[in-house]
Amino acid sequence: MTELPPTPTAVVRLDTAPIPAAIGLGVHGPAGHVDDFELPDLWQFHLYDYEADLTVDGVTHAIRPGSVSLVPPATPVRYRYRGRSEHLYVHLRLGVGGEPREVATVQHAGAQTGALERQLRQALTAWPHTPGRAVAEVWAALWRVAELDPPGDRTAPAGHPAVVAAVALIEARLAEPLTVPEIAKEAGVSHNHLTRLFRAATGQTVVGYLRARRMAQARHLLRASTLSIPAIAATVGIPDLQAFNKACRRELGASPRGVRARARR
Repeated sequence: MTELPPTPTAVVRLDTAPIPAAIGLGVHGPAGHVDDFELPDLWQFHLYDYEADLTVDGVTHAIRPGSVSLVPPATPVRYRYRGRSEHLYVHLRLGVGGEPREVATVQHAGAQTGALERQLRQALTAWPHTPGRAVAEVWAALWRVAELDPPGDRTAPAGHPAVVAAVALIEARLAEPLTVPEIAKEAGVSHNHLTRLFRAATGQTVVGYLRARRMAQARHLLRASTLSIPAIAATVGIPDLQAFNKACRRELGASPRGVRARARR
């Protein structure tokens, strides 16, 4: 499995109910193979049942049945269809208070696809005659999307128990110093065997995966929290501020302050 590029994310707050402006079934493709959209004041929430290319703010994603997108207001999107294409959509406003959550702008719902489709179809049936029911279904669907696999690393390791154990250890001890021999010992295999298993499962080295997870968490905390930069550095296991600054510049494309400032803009 090859390593995928970082997935763009959006920060959402779901502690208060969303306010739908429109809920519907979009039919595209027959009239043209390219559509451009931008909603200045509304989020775009879509569940797809087709294959196409979706470009969000300049980043292109290959969508397929079960893909879901949650695009912030004033973000340009472009669809390149491959024929008749239908998707469920909600155009809505989200609350501004409550706990911020980082959600991938485009991801696959996986095993949650069926439940998500049922919720959005129930919302469509209720809208606009029973708006309270529609809001409840959309709100529940948004929570379901927010609780899919966290953004950041998209090479979900699976298969060999040693890889699963190694990943669990990394996630549980992200803030602590970790070495590959230590991780391999906890996983019950040799250093070299874990290295081979991990690369086969994820396309990455153990060190590369650990670094990616640390930087994904750092990006999330810089963008979505008010924690101090030294506290974030310690939380992701890079307490040396100079080393943390270098890692952010290398992996995230900006200094810690720069990553935070971009999110606020």
